[in-house]
This record gives sequence, C-alpha cells and structure tokens, in this order.
Amino acid sequence: MRKICVFTGTRAEYGLLKPLMEEIRNNPNLDLQVLVSGMHMSEEFGLTYREIEADGFLISEKVDMHLDSDSPNGICRSTGTGMIGIGEALEQLKPDLLALLGDRFEAFAAAAAAMILRIPIAHLHGGETTFGVIDEPIRHSITKMSHLHFTSTEEYRNRVIQLGENPDRVFNVGAIGIENIKHLDLMTRTQLEESINFSLGDHFFLVTFHPATLEDNSAGRQFTNLLASFGAFPEYKIIFTKANADTNGRVINKLIDEYVTTHSEQSIAFTSMGQLRYLSAMQHTDAVVGNSSSGILEAPSFKVPTINIGDRQKGRIQASSVIDCKSDTEDIVSALRLGLSSDFKEKLQHTSNPYELDGTARNITKIIKEYDLSHILKKEFFDCTDNIK
Repeated sequence: MRKICVFTGTRAEYGLLKPLMEEIRNNPNLDLQVLVSGMHMSEEFGLTYREIEADGFLISEKVDMHLDSDSPNGICRSTGTGMIGIGEALEQLKPDLLALLGDRFEAFAAAAAAMILRIPIAHLHGGETTFGVIDEPIRHSITKMSHLHFTSTEEYRNRVIQLGENPDRVFNVGAIGIENIKHLDLMTRTQLEESINFSLGDHFFLVTFHPATLEDNSAGRQFTNLLASFGAFPEYKIIFTKANADTNGRVINKLIDEYVTTHSEQSIAFTSMGQLRYLSAMQHTDAVVGNSSSGILEAPSFKVPTINIGDRQKGRIQASSVIDCKSDTEDIVSALRLGLSSDFKEKLQHTSNPYELDGTARNITKIIKEYDLSHILKKEFFDCTDNIK
C-alpha cells in the first residue's frame, strides 16, 4: 500500500486540500498520512488543526513552527524551525510521496525537507504568477524540488514545463478548491447568519486582505484605504477574514479588530471561518473584496464580482468577474460601484471560470496511486527547445 503524506500549514490551504485528502483516505490502495504545521499550530491563528480533527482526519504528526513574529527575520526563523521539525516528522512517517499545495514559506520548508530526505513530492498549483509577494519565487522553487505537478490551467502547465520539468510529469487538473463548491452542501443565507450569530442585512461584502510582501510597509496604508472606502457604502455589512502569518499581517489584523470594535453593528471578523462557512458567505455576498487568491480561483464559479486590490495577485489568469484596482480609496470605491452596477451583474451571468475542470481530486489521486515512483527522484532538465507535448 502506497503511503501518501499530505502537508498543510494554513487554514485556507487545508480547505483546498480537503477533497484530495478524502479521496486518498477512501482509496483502498492508499494510506493517508496528515502532517500539520504552520498557522494550524498557533493559538493566535485559531489552532485550526482542531478543524482538521473535527472533519474526521487522523493527524499523523504536528510540527510547531513558532510563528511568534511576522517580521522578515521572524519568518526566516519560523521557516528554519519548520524545516527541522518537518524533517524529523517525515523521517518518522517515511511516506512514499509528499503532497503539498501552493507557494507559502510553510510549504517551502516541507518541500526542502522532503527533497533532502529523498521523498518524492507532488505539487499542486505550480506555474502560477503573483508578482507582489515572496510567494512568487517560493512557488517556482517548490516546482524545482517536486516530481509530479498538478496545475490549474494549461498555461500554467506550460510554464512548469518551461521551468525544465518533464511534460510527462505535469498534469493540468484544474483548481482543486472548486471541488468544494461542487460537492459541499452550502448554507442558506439564514443558516449562515445563525452560524456566525450576525445579521447580514440586505447586502454585505466578504473581505480578505493580505500584505503584498515584496512592498515596504504598505499593508497598513493600503488596508486603511480599503476601510475608508466602506464609508461610501453605509448600507453594506462586512465579513472580514483575517490575514495570514505573512510579514505585516498583524498590522492588518489589528486594524480589523479596531474597525469591528467601532463598527460592531456593521462588521464581524474571523480568524478562520472554516471552508463551509467561507464558501457559503462567498455564495451570498455582493462582492468579494481584497487580494486573496480565492477571489481569483473560486469566486468566479459563484458568478459574484471580485474587487482585486493592488499587486498581490498580479499575473494570475482572471475571469471576467474580476475587477482590478489600485489600493487608493477612490479607485477601490470606483471598482466597487462598477462591480455592484446592473450592467456588471448582467455580465456576471456569462462568466466562466478558467480554473474549473471536472474531477480534480479524483484525477490527482489516480495519478499518485498509479505513477511509477521507482526512478522519479533523478530528474533531468527538460529543454524547451524540444517540442512541448
């Protein structure tokens, strides 16, 4: 039986990986191992490993990365601590394959440890571009350490091949998070209000904003501008989901707490909503606002507008439902008004999601179950002067 270890370091990443974890767990030829680290182990970020356990998964190993500081040097320390602990955990688990997703420093620590331990890596969501954050070079670094690649579009598949990966090991399977939209029994608006104990009124925004980590100290200014823009929409309620453990993420979370304290009738904030409540909120919101990848990847499947602020997601393929804007208040207000207009709402009905394909988790599971791993560690650089298959 092939042992597949799935690594997760953040609440959002776990929500995306959950369908794959379920497919692996239900496959009689695979043994699921769950390795949890990063924000999941932090009380400040909600100790979200409990959500994984509540979903019925047995956590094989937990690694505390000590996310005590979001300064660049603090992130360096956490990454090093994570690599040490994850290496020790993988040495104990001895998986046949490590599966991980994305482009964060937690995943980088896991990939580096697995590479040195000679454990093959399956990487989801490689080949993408986000010019405003350190995730960009981290993502491509993980690609070079990985052996099987599952991309979310054909363009991203070609980019992974451009990085020198063998086309026979690169598979376009679509964005795995869309599986949850298709298969979860999402809440009605009333059920969501009861679950979060908050009245959403007639209209509300779903807001998630993370720092653009390649910019110097811009998080507070940009988020303050976003908060100011809500003054133009006094009839709208706001659901905030807090920032990740990125550099200056705590600046944003402090501003959220202050805003909710002074606007308690209008707004509510969550360290983690969980995938069911978050996607239910996305289904019913008037607009997804901020700079989260979920506004690019998942929101178009609900045919709701995304107001994408600043450069954090710059470079990603986008559906027609996404409106890009600068981070100044005037531009955010203009983008919101466009997204809420009757003409744009009509346009939304014809939106197609470029990341949506059928059977993403099932197709990934089939490949990692059947692919011959016996000689996979010795990679040769694929020269793109040859024809891409």
